[in-house]
Amino acid sequence: MNIRATEIRVINSKGEMLGVMPTSRALELAREEGVDLIEIAAAAVPPVCKLMEYGKYLYEEAKKHKHQKTTTKVKEIKLRPRIDTHDLFIKVRRAENFLYHGHKVKLLLQYRYRELEHPEIGLETIGRAIAALMHICTCDNEPKRTGRAIVVGLTPVQQNKRKLVHNAAPGEDDDEDDSALDNGENDTE
Repeated sequence: MNIRATEIRVINSKGEMLGVMPTSRALELAREEGVDLIEIAAAAVPPVCKLMEYGKYLYEEAKKHKHQKTTTKVKEIKLRPRIDTHDLFIKVRRAENFLYHGHKVKLLLQYRYRELEHPEIGLETIGRAIAALMHICTCDNEPKRTGRAIVVGLTPVQQNKRKLVHNAAPGEDDDEDDSALDNGENDTE
């Protein structure tokens, strides 16, 4: 790929700015150092070029794109107001696993029949679940009642601050995200 501009802004392999110079002079510098002259920002005026090995440039670009591809999914955990302590603990463990792998979690507490007459029981239940997960997440909003349900969104903290409390730490073989296999929808109450 040829650089068509007559003058370019050049950055050396260490990242230091060499300034604006004619393209022919920049190509001479590249030959002297034994590297390639790579156009990084063609839209800039003047275009920005860097002195570096082309293979290294391709590797760094692929690494950037791979890092950007990680998307967060919203996983849903359903609860009931009168859920047993052990069952709630299982749901909390599953939510903690989702959060540990970088997914957002939506806690959904559903009321049935006459459970609506005592909304404080549901608020207390969802409060216990949030309190058990606060070491690994932050609440997007306060628990909000919408019809026959209370909904709250949880976002994981930064990767370096995440630690498992209710689950065992993943081993060397276990490091991959298995949440795509089971998203918690088939869990019993």
